Amino acid sequence: MSQATTVTPEFDVPTIAVGAIAPWALFFAVLAAVVVFFVGAEQGALSVFSGTAVHEWVHDGRHLLGFPCH
Repeated sequence: MSQATTVTPEFDVPTIAVGAIAPWALFFAVLAAVVVFFVGAEQGALSVFSGTAVHEWVHDGRHLLGFPCH
């Protein structure tokens, strides 16, 4: 009776330097902060645009995320 040998393939997992990820992480953090601002705080004391257009565009998202608007 012969013994079966199992061959396990070896994979090279690429490493990514933190310095390469940092600018993208900062970009997406700022983008997320801008989105949260427009969904949660626009049309308030720190209003960027006058009128109710932004409020109407993000109205459902505002309620979905728990921000009161009425």
